[in-house]
Amino acid sequence: MTTRRGTEAVVEMKYFAQALRDASRHKTVLAAAIACSLAVAVLWSLNIAALFPIIQTTLNGESLQSWNQERIDRAETDLATHEAELADIERQLLAANPAQRQTLEIERSKTNALVTRDRLTAEWAGRIQPIFERWMPSTPFSTVVLVVCVIVAATAVKQLLAVMNQMLVAYVSQSIARDVRSRVFNKALALDRPQFNKQGVSGFTAHITHTTDMLAQGITAFYGGAVTEPLRIITCLILAAFISWRLTLASLIFAPLAAFLMLHLNRRIRSLSYRVLDRSLGFHHIMIEVFNSLNTVQAYSMEDFERKRFREATGAIKRTALMATFYNTLSSPITELLGIGMLCTGLCVSSYLVIFRATSIFGIPMTDTPFEPAIITVFFGALIAAADPLRKLSAVITGLNTGMAAANLLYPMLEMESGLKEPSVPKQLPSAHKQVEFRNISFSYDGLQQVLDDVTLTVKRGEHLAIVGPNGGGKSTLISLLCRFYDPQEGEVLIDGVSLRDLPLSEVRRKIALVTQQTELFNETILHNIRYGRWDATEAEVIAAAELARAHEFISGFTDGYQTVVGANGQRLSGGQRQRISLARAFLKNADILILDEATSQIDVDSERLIHDALDDYGREKTMIMITHRESTLSLADKVVRVEYGKIEQVKHESRAA
Repeated sequence: MTTRRGTEAVVEMKYFAQALRDASRHKTVLAAAIACSLAVAVLWSLNIAALFPIIQTTLNGESLQSWNQERIDRAETDLATHEAELADIERQLLAANPAQRQTLEIERSKTNALVTRDRLTAEWAGRIQPIFERWMPSTPFSTVVLVVCVIVAATAVKQLLAVMNQMLVAYVSQSIARDVRSRVFNKALALDRPQFNKQGVSGFTAHITHTTDMLAQGITAFYGGAVTEPLRIITCLILAAFISWRLTLASLIFAPLAAFLMLHLNRRIRSLSYRVLDRSLGFHHIMIEVFNSLNTVQAYSMEDFERKRFREATGAIKRTALMATFYNTLSSPITELLGIGMLCTGLCVSSYLVIFRATSIFGIPMTDTPFEPAIITVFFGALIAAADPLRKLSAVITGLNTGMAAANLLYPMLEMESGLKEPSVPKQLPSAHKQVEFRNISFSYDGLQQVLDDVTLTVKRGEHLAIVGPNGGGKSTLISLLCRFYDPQEGEVLIDGVSLRDLPLSEVRRKIALVTQQTELFNETILHNIRYGRWDATEAEVIAAAELARAHEFISGFTDGYQTVVGANGQRLSGGQRQRISLARAFLKNADILILDEATSQIDVDSERLIHDALDDYGREKTMIMITHRESTLSLADKVVRVEYGKIEQVKHESRAA
């Protein structure tokens, strides 16, 4: 169990570490943010240290110059005394027997440490004395006023640096969020259909919005709180350790227990973060599915059913989110208890040392000399200052767990490979193709049921092929294989004898223009939708394509003409208008092969006649492949094949040439 959890933790950290490496591309900004964090931490602890001169001058009514001079005099006196004691011990060692030597060596070591301390105190106090005399006021009250002004100024600078740090970290996290959103979007465009369907529209939508936001929160928590708050804690503990490292260690006696509890909570919080994300994908799925099928929902009076389904999905999120909030909330009391425990332990031990003028407790040495009230007050201040960022770490930990959960969903998805591989050495086709060939094609979507079984079909250049047959027979699958939305399990699809697998995907699709039964239009202008066929086309070329598709007349009738916005999927247009705009888009592309997949199945007779006229004009020199159930469309064909139960057979048909 321990090994499995360790492995899971490594995997979880792997993807979040990858997100942090992505963020390191902004190393200059991050370096500036970390520098701001370090400066904030240093100013935080220096503000606490500044309490010392205030307390010292207030309690004793003396200036810093006189207080420091007394330190110099006392240190020099103690140094002379301890050096004399050390010399005496050295003399005793010369005449000591082996039994006495061990005791004397211990005393020499202690006295030597005192000599070193006194020498350092005298040296450092001597160095800062000229600074005090030159820059510090000579009276106690003016010293307090100056120090207070310095604290206020330092606090203002600290807050400015803190704001800079947050803005710099936000810039990095939002840059990474934008980059990840783009990568998710690009991945959705690049994946083949089976891989795309593993996530689905709802999955990609949730990842681009909700999951990426959670990743950004994690990066902000790491480079913001996970750097700034520990730095503040460390600088405060360094200040406390400078006063007494033994007393500082004693104050941290409860730290291992708190760390153990936090590790346990972290595992639980991460698990709940995964569940929240999973529930989020579920309600995104329901929401998008219902919105895309709103006519069906309303036509069958299923509003109450869908409301109930949506409430159940959001209710599951609510329950999981409440549980996650409970565990997240627990982290705050644990860190606060650690801070209070640290403070209270330090308070009890130091109070004992001050009250009884002791240097040890329970036989454990804490300090070489008894503490002064001013010094111990600064020590308390350092512990209190360390407790505040320690409390804030709970929110940081929550953010990190959220970011890790998001990274573990996003990055494996970004590592998904499309089943459609680009050739390592791609081949090229001549400008005008000669034929399209399906050679011994067998295909199955699920690996169980064959949709196409050993199908062979050839379409010559300029030939107009109609494909008929029952639904589910494999007609659209043939088209999908030609467009290379899928690759067959057996056989090859070839253009001019070259397998599509040996051609770049862009080269294959450059040869093909597709018009489907479910006309897909963007919520943009008519000009935008037609120009989508060839984005570098001029407006005159767009109009010419619309005229050829018999669409120019109704477009011109709109108030905004070609600048008319068609609505989501062309909902502001009729079926025939949508289809003719789609046809104009295909005509503008001017591809060698035009594919019509039930393109006239859902339009009126007049629109169908206009489309047939357009196809008759456009298709004279083009290869056309038409899937249709309408006899009227068959008049455009000079060859008809029937696809049924995965097999193909040619149908006798009077060609259009006849």
